[in-house]
Amino acid sequence: MMGKAVLAALAMAALAISQEKPHLEDRPSVRASGEAVIQAKPDLARVDFGVTSQASTAQAAATQNAQQLEAVLGALRKALGPSAEIKTVSYSLHPDYRYPKEGGKPQIVGYTATNIVQATTTDLPGVGKLIDAATQAGATNVQRLQFTLKDEQAVRAQALAEASKKARANAEAMAKALGLKVVRVLSASAGGGGVIPLQRESMAMARMSAADAAPTPIESGTLEVRANVNLVLEVAQ
Repeated sequence: MMGKAVLAALAMAALAISQEKPHLEDRPSVRASGEAVIQAKPDLARVDFGVTSQASTAQAAATQNAQQLEAVLGALRKALGPSAEIKTVSYSLHPDYRYPKEGGKPQIVGYTATNIVQATTTDLPGVGKLIDAATQAGATNVQRLQFTLKDEQAVRAQALAEASKKARANAEAMAKALGLKVVRVLSASAGGGGVIPLQRESMAMARMSAADAAPTPIESGTLEVRANVNLVLEVAQ
């Protein structure tokens, strides 16, 4: 009996909603959208360092890569301090093939091991020195350098608020031009947008001695945080 009563209540609620929805949709309304772009200075950097090693056997390539990576990790921890945030992004070990010019079965001529680790830092002015330290320790390339925000939500909320105001202003302008006035908001939705991180893709790094290496210049630039808001507003005479 209890189950039937619950089902009956749900059915009544669904009927009420279905009757109310067309009622709202039948009301005179205007649709408007607004977009906002907020400029923000990044306060967080993520750098992906790659260490690639080649040898005649898989074991030798893996061993050499592990030793080379350990030196890079030591340099990163020294540069970032005891609270260093470092994690492995990917690891691969695969054979290298030579393909005969006359065709036929390819031959394995060696093995390549690649390990990619990501270091995160809030010291943006020190990113260049971090790259130099990793390079001098054995990093063979920078897979990616990304500048972003520690608290994306706060800036995102600011962009949404500005986009909402623009959408409302657009709706009121349309209503006024039609001799109407805005009564209330019937629906609101946000689409697209968000924080667009600044990225620098793969950069090959040549190993140099500390005495010969020139500091790597890095500029963090400015981020764009976008928000789009769509409104449906009831209007009346």
